[in-house]
Amino acid sequence: MTKTAVITGSNSGIGLGVAHALAAEGHNVVINSYSDRDVDHALAREIAEKHGNKTVYIKADMSKADECRALITKAAAEFGCVDIVVNNAGIQHVAAIEDFPVETWDRIIAINMNSSFHTMAAALPMMREAGWGRIVNIASAHGLTASPYKSAYVTAKHGVVGMTKVVALETAEDPITCNAICPGYVLTPLVEAQIPDTMEKYGMDRDTVVREVLLERQPSKQFATVEQIGGTVVFLCSPNAEQITGTTISVDGGWTAL
Repeated sequence: MTKTAVITGSNSGIGLGVAHALAAEGHNVVINSYSDRDVDHALAREIAEKHGNKTVYIKADMSKADECRALITKAAAEFGCVDIVVNNAGIQHVAAIEDFPVETWDRIIAINMNSSFHTMAAALPMMREAGWGRIVNIASAHGLTASPYKSAYVTAKHGVVGMTKVVALETAEDPITCNAICPGYVLTPLVEAQIPDTMEKYGMDRDTVVREVLLERQPSKQFATVEQIGGTVVFLCSPNAEQITGTTISVDGGWTAL
């Protein structure tokens, strides 16, 4: 049965992979970012043409509470309901905590954590009225463990994992589930773009940089793929996952097993 899915931060990387995966299942899809360019709307048309579904692009700045909630409202106005919410939007900054810019801290917490609160709060009444709902929060291995110099990111992702558990308990008797996926390093265009500079910095070839620098903490020494994350989201939205709620699924090549 066709559902409507909203994926935040989905005009590239993991979010775009999730959008393709859900569209391939025949669901309506709303992709999102903070820009409003012709290329964003063209991307929605490309997804629809490839999968034969209906896909639209809706601009929303996920650092702003009112725009997070408006994203859900606009999606419901377009499709009649929001059945699936995938909270994926996120940014990163690396600095020692005493040097961490306050404005950057606030923005990371707003986009990586607070946005999930706002979208879930807006979508849950619709899901309850419809009698079905799936929430998948894209957290991180850093939602379960920590690394130095990533205080805001680690804090936000731990918060997302905790919020996931709370929402799961609040919806436990409803036909609604709420789970978090915790990826390790995923080969996205953003990560791919970092590889040449890292090769130059360390004087290493690509394979050595990937294994010894980027994937130092990922025991498999392989990136996860956006398709694998998308497939995990599809599983969590399937009937086989009806009794999976309030938990995390790690897609991290063994990172959190260390």
